Amino acid sequence: MESVGIRAVCLLIGYIFGNFQTAWFIGKANGIDIREKGSGNAGTTNTLRVLGKKAGLYVFVGDLAKSITAVVLVYFLFRGKYPELVYLLKLYCGLGVILGHNFPFWLGFKGGKGIAAMSGMILAFHWLYVPIDLLLFFGTFALTNYVSLSSLILTAGFFIQTVIMGELGLFMQFHLSSHSMYTAQIPPAVHYEMYVIAGIIAVMAFVRHRENIRKLSRGEERKTYLFKKNKAD
Repeated sequence: MESVGIRAVCLLIGYIFGNFQTAWFIGKANGIDIREKGSGNAGTTNTLRVLGKKAGLYVFVGDLAKSITAVVLVYFLFRGKYPELVYLLKLYCGLGVILGHNFPFWLGFKGGKGIAAMSGMILAFHWLYVPIDLLLFFGTFALTNYVSLSSLILTAGFFIQTVIMGELGLFMQFHLSSHSMYTAQIPPAVHYEMYVIAGIIAVMAFVRHRENIRKLSRGEERKTYLFKKNKAD
């Protein structure tokens, strides 16, 4: 029961951090509710299109930071007592941040799509993810200029990488006790649970991007440019 409770605590910590809606605050600072403009999404891309590159950057950094902060907090809170669960607890926290970002209770559960929040979780999750996922996202974006497609490729890559790394036994936690340092072995059941949580995160991203997927299939999806002016609608 204690381990179930600690999962719930990490999920809640993440959800609380996820409720910090950077796009909403930036929008209000500019006199608008970002959810009523452009695509209606409270995220980086819509903010960039509606308010410009500087505002979009602020939103991206803010959403990235809230996720990194939450996951790092969970790591330092529980690495000593639950070394074999650290990566799983990070995932629960990351899931919580994404849920809080997508469904903020204080804004009528209308938020964003969770990609920047997921990116922050990835950065704080395991260093091996960073070069691969940067290549997946920015490589796709450089070739297509579709943020939605780049986000979906990133999400799918995150899930696949989690399974591969788990099966290769790369999720190891070094634990320092009062007498020595040892490697905490992760039980197979914990690996399988990690795959489930990573799968939920991936499925949720695809569901949140369902309209983008339809537009991509019809060739109607808008492109986003870093060095040219983007249209708000």
